[in-house]
Parts: sequence; C-alpha cells; structure tokens
Amino acid sequence: MQPINVLIVDDHELVRRGLKLMFRTNERIRVVGEATEGSAAIQEALRTRPDVILLDITMPNGLDGFVTVKALAEEVPTVKVILLTMHDEEIYIKRALELGVPGYMSKNSDPSQLEEGIKHVFDGKRYYATSLNEDYIEKIVFQKNNHPLLTRRELEIVRLSTLGYSHNEIGEKLGISPKTVENHKARVMNKLQIKHRHELVQYALKNHLIEMEG
Repeated sequence: MQPINVLIVDDHELVRRGLKLMFRTNERIRVVGEATEGSAAIQEALRTRPDVILLDITMPNGLDGFVTVKALAEEVPTVKVILLTMHDEEIYIKRALELGVPGYMSKNSDPSQLEEGIKHVFDGKRYYATSLNEDYIEKIVFQKNNHPLLTRRELEIVRLSTLGYSHNEIGEKLGISPKTVENHKARVMNKLQIKHRHELVQYALKNHLIEMEG
C-alpha cells in the first residue's frame, strides 16, 4: 500500500516537531516537508507534491490558511487540505466548506483520529471533526452546491472536454495553453471530488452544460 505523503504547515515549531514525531514510525503516513507560512507552503507543495497538507489557519506574513487554500487550488490543484487549527467557531468551519476544503480538525485531536482524517481525505472523502454535527454540515454543503461551484472558464472547459475536445483543441478555442487547460481540469475534478471522466460527463449532463453557449 502506497504511503500518504504529508506536508505540515504551521508557524509553531513545537507543533511541526510534534506532528513529525507522531508520524515517524507510521508506515502509511510519510512527512515529506514542512513550512511556517502560506507562501513557503505553496513553494514546498510545488517541490514535494504532497497528497495531503495539514494547514493552520492563523499564520504570519499575510497569507492565512484560507488565502493559502485558494492559492494552492491554483498552483497544486490535486493536493487535498486538512485545516488543523484551534478555531472551532462556526464562521471558520462554514468558510472552509465554502472553499471546498475536505478536512477540518482540531489541534487537540488524538493521533488515531488525525490518522483517520488523513486517510479519509486522501481517499477523496470529507472529514470534519468539529462542534457542528454532520446534519448541519450537510445542510451547509447543500446550500453551497446550489450556487455556482465552478468559474465560467472552468464550466466552459468541462463542456468542451465532455464534447470530446482534446486539451490542445480546448486551448486553441479559449486562447490558453494546453497545460493551463490541464490545470483547470484537475482543479475542477478536485473541486467536485471526482476521479473519472464518466463522473465529469454525469456532472455536465446534470447541470445542462452540453447546451451551454460557448
């Protein structure tokens, strides 16, 4: 079974050191890097290509956890984030759900729970260990999903991809590079938490994207 590569982002050295010690003998979870703030986290994620990032919300130098989440979605769209924080207030949890963050946990979580959370998020599932009950979280997610989840550019890429156009052809139509098309598509798959093309086709059909004008 492949290890889950994890990047730790926290401005407190004791937290980073404690997490590294926690996973040192764990055969499934491998710490591949660490960072103290948002900008460094993005660079380290580009360098190490982790599967999961444990990310604090409150960090120095301007890039808080939420800003970093949005930047990571642009730069490393395949990575999955768990916000590991002391904030358990509803406003923070709702913001994480609005941004599509798959994991949200307290720094007071015990090691087994944190390991479970990492595995769930790695497997494409949502894992929120918070004061909000699951029914309320589902209500927030439902409300969010009834609003446009993808940008206009992302919707157009889904439409063209579903119609069978290649990355090169989509790039020519939209005036962007094939690599940019690929990055957009990866971000779409990550946002929708899907892995296969047939699921993307189902999403396009359900949301009437095939009939959407270019």
